[in-house]
Amino acid sequence: MDTVQVLERNMAEENKKNIELIEEVTTNVDEVQKRVLHEILTRNANVEYLQRLNLNDHTDRETFKKSVPVITYEDIQPDINRIADGDTSPILCSQPISEFISSTGTSGGENKLIPTTEEELRRKSQFGGLVMSVMSQFFPDLEKGKGMYFMFIKSEAKTPGGLLARTYLTSFYKNSHFSSSYNHVSQYTSPIEAILCLDSYQSMYSQMLCGLCHNRVVVHVGSVFASAFIRAMRFLEDHWSLLCNDIRTGTINNKITDPKVIDAVMEILKPDSELADFIEAECSKDSWQGIITRLWPNTKYVDLVVTGAMSQYIPMLDYYCNSLPLVSTKYASSECFFGINLNPLCKPSEVSYTLIPTMGYFEFLPIHRSNEFIDSISIPTPLNEKDEQQLIDLVDVKIGQEYELIVTTYSGLYRYRVGDVLRVAGYKNNAPQFNFIRRENVILSIDFDKTNEFDLQIAVNNAANNLMPFDARVVDYTSYADTATIPGHYVLFWELSINASATIPPSILQDCCLTIEESLDSVYRQGRTSDKSIGPLEIRIVETGTFDKLMDYCCTSLGASISQYKTPRCVKFAPLVELLNSRVVSSYFSPVCPKWVPGSKQWNNTN
Repeated sequence: MDTVQVLERNMAEENKKNIELIEEVTTNVDEVQKRVLHEILTRNANVEYLQRLNLNDHTDRETFKKSVPVITYEDIQPDINRIADGDTSPILCSQPISEFISSTGTSGGENKLIPTTEEELRRKSQFGGLVMSVMSQFFPDLEKGKGMYFMFIKSEAKTPGGLLARTYLTSFYKNSHFSSSYNHVSQYTSPIEAILCLDSYQSMYSQMLCGLCHNRVVVHVGSVFASAFIRAMRFLEDHWSLLCNDIRTGTINNKITDPKVIDAVMEILKPDSELADFIEAECSKDSWQGIITRLWPNTKYVDLVVTGAMSQYIPMLDYYCNSLPLVSTKYASSECFFGINLNPLCKPSEVSYTLIPTMGYFEFLPIHRSNEFIDSISIPTPLNEKDEQQLIDLVDVKIGQEYELIVTTYSGLYRYRVGDVLRVAGYKNNAPQFNFIRRENVILSIDFDKTNEFDLQIAVNNAANNLMPFDARVVDYTSYADTATIPGHYVLFWELSINASATIPPSILQDCCLTIEESLDSVYRQGRTSDKSIGPLEIRIVETGTFDKLMDYCCTSLGASISQYKTPRCVKFAPLVELLNSRVVSSYFSPVCPKWVPGSKQWNNTN
């Protein structure tokens, strides 16, 4: 039996075990959750944090809920700072903290540092195995081809106490087990040396080049977030002629200077004029629609996150990918890995994640709707005792209800508010399945109005429908509350993709402004129409490539990770606003006030 056959047999056995495990833990959900909480509290009974709460070695759920408060990152930041400064005593966790995962969420303008352990990193790695076993049920024989995934790392730092602080993906890709197994039998087109290259241009160029060289064996493509994949496609649009030249000549462009990257790429790159001609012919066509299936004809699906804020990229992904399945495989954060999409072939709008009860102990705070809009708790606001008493367990959530997720982890987070809002969509056996609704509210506010990211997304989607007759679409957007005018007003920056032969009349873009205003809640519309405390909404059209520039700035100047970067839907940092304003080509305002009926209690019909 050769190496490939052994690999296939071992993968088949592992897949079978993983599917059986998923069936078991989703059937005995509450028993598993009780066991997980007991294990966490037993092993961490003597840590300083729990000792302060006088838990007194109690590991039952009832005492835990009475004794342990619900917290935010800021509540434990002093403890985390002590660990970062070198205190090795068991403050939050009995096991040694191996490193900090640098979260893309911020606290006081800085990345959050989430403590983790070697065991927790292994648990997250095993979770990835469950995901791949699920995918193998829907897409058999994936191991016979390769995945073209765009993977990047970010520079890491050391705390004063000597612990590494880095993004989870950086930690994962730089793990010795990953790199050794990756090179042994690689399932991906990108050499590990290209992934580990800190120069984002060299990394992207070499990964794209190797992906093109392997174009006939690629069976799935992707990235972590949809935005990174879109970035890769734009990179291809800008650099295909250089890439073709490399493939035709068997030499690599002189902008690639990293010796390790060059050596790794040259093991793959061979002169191939036929492939170069094929790529050139496809890329030089007028339309890039379906470019993924044209250049990588055996691709079965696209693997990336398209839920939440990433959903706005779906039309562009469909354009590039010729409507291949867009698969959001998992729901995870820096704090904990949560759930798996057990129906990866569902529509992006129907994605739900089954929470795996072995990953941590989960609780849920119901979010009640008022007559006007979601009366959600402001995520950073401390909960009072009444709020905490409302928390319910995983098996007690109700279909259709929205909840804020609270997690207790093996690595030292206790009743921690992740900042995510989920809606119960159904069940897998006895395990609830959740739609991801939104992350922490991104608020635009001028007066009494408070517009969150979720509502803004819906409003932009509604307005974008006005562009369809002109063969145009919104490529990306962000916003800010301009309080320099009197009264202040909302500003949206839009980057558009427009057919060269089409022209959008100014009146249509004015209509887009009004459509957004009509889609916002009645508090906003009252401020515009009756109180006159909010000025007309403005859309500023920016040059093509502006949001790439924004991403570049965030990654190079602000320390964001290219792998985990997500376009901010509201910008307040002055240099970002200045960058956007410097690229504005035209501006449009809402021509009239939106409709508002005094005393109206009806829901906005877009919710």
